[in-house]
Amino acid sequence: MKRVLTIQDISCWGKCSITVALPVISAMGSEVVILPTALLSTHTAFKHYTCTDLTDTIGPILDAWRNEGITFDAIYTGYLGSASQIRMVEQIIDEFATDKTLVFVDPVMADFGKLYPAFDMSYAEENKRLCKSADIVVPNITEACFMTGTEYREDHTESYIKDLLDKTSGLGAKITVITGVAMKDKMMGIMGYDREKDEYFHFENKWVHASFHGTGDLFSSTAVGAIMRGMSWQDSMRIASEYTAYTIEKTMEDPDRPWYGVNYEKTIPYLVQMISK
Repeated sequence: MKRVLTIQDISCWGKCSITVALPVISAMGSEVVILPTALLSTHTAFKHYTCTDLTDTIGPILDAWRNEGITFDAIYTGYLGSASQIRMVEQIIDEFATDKTLVFVDPVMADFGKLYPAFDMSYAEENKRLCKSADIVVPNITEACFMTGTEYREDHTESYIKDLLDKTSGLGAKITVITGVAMKDKMMGIMGYDREKDEYFHFENKWVHASFHGTGDLFSSTAVGAIMRGMSWQDSMRIASEYTAYTIEKTMEDPDRPWYGVNYEKTIPYLVQMISK
């Protein structure tokens, strides 16, 4: 069984980060090891929340793992709360990743043209450095723009997205996938670039007119789970995109849907069926 280390926060309530990664990747057949970076009562879209920084716990956890000789088939990073945590993650990758370990970086820090309130441009610069350590990096358009100094645009032409891909790929990752790409009316998707093969990949779904917290985590977790099953990165991204869109659609059909996240719990059986074909 493949073993995936995911490094990101735990939001006790809110359907994001580790509480998405753990069930989704597990359902896809891989063992999940967690390294929490912070403990939040809820995610930050809630009006009231608490946040406990867990940076000081990371070192002792790593010491215990060293003593156990633990290894990983993939290291998957999500929300990291500070520049110092990004630097710690770089060290973890240097020590625990072998030439066979997939390093998958989701540089969570911004959306809709703006950085999240807790971050500034120095944080974006640290994420640029982290991309050098990645095999696959999956920023949304806003994150790619901040990391490359590109003007954020809401109108997406093929030339604009390819230029953004080329610039983001230049940060060092072998494969770059940009999410939230909308080049056609009522369609939403992804575009990727394989730097070594100089090949582009584009996939899109029918756009569901809704925005939920944690869908990026759902996409990334699904992609990691699919790659661990031996699927190509292109097929993995397609499945992740289809599954995320399907989950949003099914959540919208629920009259009692939560505002703070999607109902992935109800759609995991569909995901398992997708990967079993």
